[in-house]
Amino acid sequence: MTEQVNFEQIYDGCIEPGREPKKLFQCVYDGAITALSYAENLLGKAISQYGAEHPVGYPDTAYYLPVIACISGERVTTLGELPPILNRMRARVKEERTFQNMLLWGESTWYAAEIIEALRYLEHTPEKPLHVPPWTGFVGDPVVRQYGLKMVDWTIPGEAVIIGRARTSKDAKMIVDSLMAKGMMLFLCDEIIEQLLEENVKMGAEFISYPVGKFTQVVHAANYALRAGMMFGGVPLGQREAQRDYQRRRIMAFVLYLGERDVVKDAACAGAIFAGYPVITDQPLADDEQIKDWFISEPDYKKIVQVALETRGIQITSIDIDAPITIGPAFEGESIRRKDMHCEFGGQRTPGFELVKMAGTDKIEDGKVNIIGPDIDTVETGASLPIGILVEVCGRKMQEDFEPVLERRIHYYANYGEGIWHVAQRDITWVRISKEAYNKGFRLKHLGNILYAKFKSEFPSIVDRVQVTIITDEAAVLKMREEARGYYQKRDDRLRQLRDETVDTFYSCTLCQSFAPTHVCMVSPQRVGLCGAVSWLDAKASYEINPHGPNQPVPKEGIIDEVKGQWQSFNEFIFQNSQQTVTAVNFYTVMEYPMTSCGCFECILALVPECNGFMVVSREYGGMTPSGMTFSNLAGAIGGGAQMPGFMGIGRSYLSSPKFIQADGGLARLIWMPKDLKEDLRERLAEAAEAAGLGRDFVDSIADETIGAGGEGILPFLEEKGHPALTMEPLF
Repeated sequence: MTEQVNFEQIYDGCIEPGREPKKLFQCVYDGAITALSYAENLLGKAISQYGAEHPVGYPDTAYYLPVIACISGERVTTLGELPPILNRMRARVKEERTFQNMLLWGESTWYAAEIIEALRYLEHTPEKPLHVPPWTGFVGDPVVRQYGLKMVDWTIPGEAVIIGRARTSKDAKMIVDSLMAKGMMLFLCDEIIEQLLEENVKMGAEFISYPVGKFTQVVHAANYALRAGMMFGGVPLGQREAQRDYQRRRIMAFVLYLGERDVVKDAACAGAIFAGYPVITDQPLADDEQIKDWFISEPDYKKIVQVALETRGIQITSIDIDAPITIGPAFEGESIRRKDMHCEFGGQRTPGFELVKMAGTDKIEDGKVNIIGPDIDTVETGASLPIGILVEVCGRKMQEDFEPVLERRIHYYANYGEGIWHVAQRDITWVRISKEAYNKGFRLKHLGNILYAKFKSEFPSIVDRVQVTIITDEAAVLKMREEARGYYQKRDDRLRQLRDETVDTFYSCTLCQSFAPTHVCMVSPQRVGLCGAVSWLDAKASYEINPHGPNQPVPKEGIIDEVKGQWQSFNEFIFQNSQQTVTAVNFYTVMEYPMTSCGCFECILALVPECNGFMVVSREYGGMTPSGMTFSNLAGAIGGGAQMPGFMGIGRSYLSSPKFIQADGGLARLIWMPKDLKEDLRERLAEAAEAAGLGRDFVDSIADETIGAGGEGILPFLEEKGHPALTMEPLF
């Protein structure tokens, strides 16, 4: 992480007196004029065709035209609002060739590109989308938030924007494979997309590799990064210099500028430099085209990725993994359909389990991978095999409490493999291996190698030795599964004993402060972190693994309000760790001093006054809600560390917790949620409702979008069902 500095100081010394890159200045100037002229021409035609009052905007965003909104604060909604903005950008393109003017020309080019692309979306409808996969075009807010946690915990260490064309398609693949293996998020523009398609490189939102399109569509990389500043960093609209500062310090991005240059691309790259992103080109640069540390040349494709990482200050440490496939977070979202799989394991079609357990040093040979049963090269395509994944670990600081924390990592690490698909856990784990991975030489020992390397690299402070055993012999799987179930039961019994009242310490989570500086999450046994990924046991283990990390113990001291859940010790901790902006937090109400929200939340809880209750919406749902806002609108309002009574980001599992907004009436106040979310959580909600005395059928009295998406529209349904919220004490 780079230190916060005066933004303009980052350019100090990049241009020596008397050695100005005048040729580059001229190219950027010409490119800005070209882009602005093209935007003016298209805008004039659009206004003539549609009228000045015609709406303009992108789908699935609460940030209007994000580049313009982020930098200037202008909330553009109609075509008629754009000409004054273009005129202002045109007026800034002064002829004096200076570095500062070059930055302004780059900024103006971003504006022009945003307008050009927004005009393209005038023809976009859900029935007639502007782009077809793998091309993504504009990347909506839900996708930006989906990867928020991985951005803040540096699982995704940075963003690489690639424009142009590599010398060959194999060169393009080599560069992208290297970046994917390092976990980078990719934005791809121009001919490189076709080159990667020739080489069958996986692209699309599920691979955090966005082929945005051609020409000015590269601006979708810019508006993605700027929205991250608003969503996670709480940078207000129009805070131009704060946004630039945030981009430089928090968004670890760079541009790879490949192939023949042109003036518009040069100008777009100047916009990247304006935002704090260096540009590395494969083309030779004369002295009057270079800017030290900002616009540099590296023709060697074997070196260009490393040069880019070093120039941006991105440090990546990893262990080499013996496997014939690419491994990285880019493949975590990959799906393997039945027709594409070589074989599968578990998933209740065959018996399966996975288990991490401690073992003595005399039982473990570090790095050893045992295979018990047939390997995947002994079965026909489409076969189903049993699966047992046993990871035995030992270490001087290893504890039993860490076992389930490490065990959940199997899901992530397995999915990092290109062509490996893993879902569920424990004794319902389900794994598929693709034909492509098999044909590259992937075998079960390579899965063991992946798990070994990741556990060793990610948990060096507690794991000294790791041994992996993969079992496909059915009798052996069944025998070992019974032992694994004993471990599961023991852990569950302990978890059931954990209550907020039975512990004297909660844990903080400030992981998201890398993006949202004023946000402090507090995790208790009965309230998971709002990202859904950090439980109380996870946070406890994290602290013991890394005492100086984002999870710190906070003792429960100085009770202020037992019902609402407010303690003096938590108020003091949160105040000191929120840049002294949050003075008090209640754990068990959303109506007064609720917990702050960063932007990585799984769901949003929101007040619906006319129904005397609350609705919840998950990030996967893109429609309207009874609050009168979509998920994106709500997230834009409450994210970035905001504390807003009546609104709060939460983790999904909190909905079924006995502590769910207990001071506001608990689960009985839940009046609306998306149908998919309701069905996914149905069993847990039914159990929680039964425990609360509401009856298991209470779930069916919760409205969803099939009933309506407006508060008044769902009232008849709630009245018909006799929903308890309607007769409870008014919320305010």
